[in-house]
This record gives sequence, C-alpha cells and structure tokens, in this order.
Amino acid sequence: MKGFTDIYASSRGGPLHPNGSWESVYSTGFINEILLEGRKRKHPLVTGEYYHVFNKSIADYRIFNGDLQYRRMVCSIRYYQYSNLNYCFSDFLRFKRVEREGFHKSLHLKRTKYSRLVEVIAYCIMSTHIHLALKQLLDNGISIFMGNILNSYARYFNRKHKRFGPLWAGRFQDVIIDSDEQLWHLSKYVHLNPTTAGLIDKPYNWIYSSYLEYLDVINQEERISQGEDVMELTPCEYKKFVNDQIDYQRKRDSLNT
Repeated sequence: MKGFTDIYASSRGGPLHPNGSWESVYSTGFINEILLEGRKRKHPLVTGEYYHVFNKSIADYRIFNGDLQYRRMVCSIRYYQYSNLNYCFSDFLRFKRVEREGFHKSLHLKRTKYSRLVEVIAYCIMSTHIHLALKQLLDNGISIFMGNILNSYARYFNRKHKRFGPLWAGRFQDVIIDSDEQLWHLSKYVHLNPTTAGLIDKPYNWIYSSYLEYLDVINQEERISQGEDVMELTPCEYKKFVNDQIDYQRKRDSLNT
C-alpha cells in the first residue's frame, strides 16, 4: 500500500504564479489577497482571542471521500499552522527526508524553527465541511491559516477530479468565544459532529478529529491540538464530559433541522 507522501507527492497545493510555476506559499500576491479578505470582514479577528471557525463545500458537495482525503486535510492543518513557511504543503511532501522519515516526524523536527499563526484547540473534518476551534496568535493569523488550508485542498481536489471553479461555499465563517465555558462546549460540539450526523455511535471511532488527542492516545509528534492546555480536564473526565452529551446534541440538532 502506498504511504501518505507517495500518494500526495504528485499533487501540487500551493498558489499558482501567473507564469504557470508554483510559488512559495507566502507569495506577495497571495498575502495581499488574504489581508484584503481580513479587512473586509464585518468584525476583524482579534489576536489573542478564541474563535469557532467553519466552512462547507459549495452546494454541500461531498469533498472528502475516503481516508486519504480526510488525512490530507488533517495534515495540512498541522502544516499550515506555522508562519513563514518556505514551501507549500505538497512541495514539502516531496522532500527526500519526508519520504524517508514520514510527514509527522519531519515536521516535528523542524517546527521549533517557526512561530505559529494559530493555536488549534479542536478540529473535525466531515464529508462536506470542517469545524475548528482556533486561537489567533499573530495578526491576520486565522485568515492566512484558513486561506492556506482551503486553497491547498481546493487545488488538490480540482486537479485530482479534473474540475474547475470554487470548491468552498465562500469565505469561512467565525464566531468569537467569550468564556472558558463556551470553549469547553465548543470542543464538545466539534467532537460530537460525527455522532450527531449518525456516522458513528461514539466520537472515539472518528479518527478525523482531535478527540483522540484529548484522550491522550495519539503520540506527541502527531498531535495538532493544544486543547489540553485550556480544558483543565483529565482524559477520562473529558471523555465523560463529551459522551454524556451525545443524546442531547442529537436531539437538539434534530429540532433545528
């Protein structure tokens, strides 16, 4: 079976230069476009604040269709949380060291050299949409981060399926989180998305979210979430906190549909 880097090394995920070559992910044009998008937002995103950030595919199109596509988005979230990257995600996967040592180990070794745009508190990838709980660490950090992961996946998906046009329904949506209690319940909501949708019985069985990281069953070099830094709950306490709300969230969701 091909590994993650073997499958994705041929898919280019960075911004396309007008002359047809692939640029560094932080090209001047791309940054200006992201900063303009940030200024257009009704409520500017504030550094140091926490947000629920989400987006969905255009016309609820199913854009994650198997393990490798889900994993690609999860790994791009891990990659693009860092600032001043010299390579787009797909170019990074082409490095000999990455092919030899694997994505997670290679990124774990070099991540101390870079500051982060955002702190990822929680995430969940669904077939048509994504949910994240983020803390903005640098000015425009969330806008740059989201622009990178959404554009990277759209380019990959369009090339793979020989399609053109937008993949996402529009700019990402955000809701500011005002308290620790809201943040705890947001993480629960994010992690219960697959059970609420009827895809699984328990969130433990959905591997495309940060839930298993909260339960301390993912090794350190593969972790994305810093949720344990803000939750102040043991893994067992957090598991009970989430599982106790499965039925309630399903009922609440059914009333809103």
